[in-house]
Amino acid sequence: MEKLPDSHLDVKLIAFDLDDTLLTDAKNISPDTISAIRQCARRGIYIVLCSGRVENGILPFVRVLDIAGTQAGRYIIAINGSHIFDLHTRLPVFEQNLDGNTLKEVFHFVRDFDMGCHVCDSDTVYADRDTEWTRKDAVLCGIKFECVRDFDLFLEKGHPKMLIPAPPEQVQKVLPLLREKFKGRADFFTSKPFFLEVMPHNCGKGQTILKLAELLKISADQTMAFGDSFNDETMLKAVHYGVAMKNGAEEIQKIARFVTRKSNNEDGIADFLREWVI
Repeated sequence: MEKLPDSHLDVKLIAFDLDDTLLTDAKNISPDTISAIRQCARRGIYIVLCSGRVENGILPFVRVLDIAGTQAGRYIIAINGSHIFDLHTRLPVFEQNLDGNTLKEVFHFVRDFDMGCHVCDSDTVYADRDTEWTRKDAVLCGIKFECVRDFDLFLEKGHPKMLIPAPPEQVQKVLPLLREKFKGRADFFTSKPFFLEVMPHNCGKGQTILKLAELLKISADQTMAFGDSFNDETMLKAVHYGVAMKNGAEEIQKIARFVTRKSNNEDGIADFLREWVI
């Protein structure tokens, strides 16, 4: 699907999803993409890593870019938009949680389908059971894993999101049921075919990117985001220049304003930035 700009784009803030977008399939950032992003930062463009991961799952890639000490690299957005984190003060700028009652109801609902759940903080996944599926996110993000005995009690205080990891066919079976039952109370989508994400209602990557832009006094017309999957949908719709990866889901390419010429394994971001942004 070819959807490309016809002129240079005026951008002051760029948000990047991680998996299958900024990261190659080998889970690294290529040297050419690092170079292009650093060029943007030197021009004063804010570079914001924006992921479903917790803060500690994002920080290794912040270190690779090596721009966190600058104003342009100061902020990250974690947990699909639930947190904006200031890397200079080491404090959150914005936080939003799902309430404990909703979390417990979702947990009980999917438990009847023999599906596990987990929530997390900055460095640990807390799950109701210890299985290959509930450990998958901790392994992917390189953070700790802990099985919680009284999961109901643990959920009561509220958490930024819940993740329901399961085989893709189970996820697709339960997803519409959850959307119907909890309509207006929580939002549900897949970040990967085997990860069903539960988020506070109307709190997605897109809304949070615009909150950060407002904080930085950047016009919404000067915002850009790169993504590939369904947890990127809100940000590709909310920013002025939503860019889907060539390797992204077909539905995401359709809703994005632009699509990269190359995939995440072919320096698709670097190619797009050098041609239309830098």
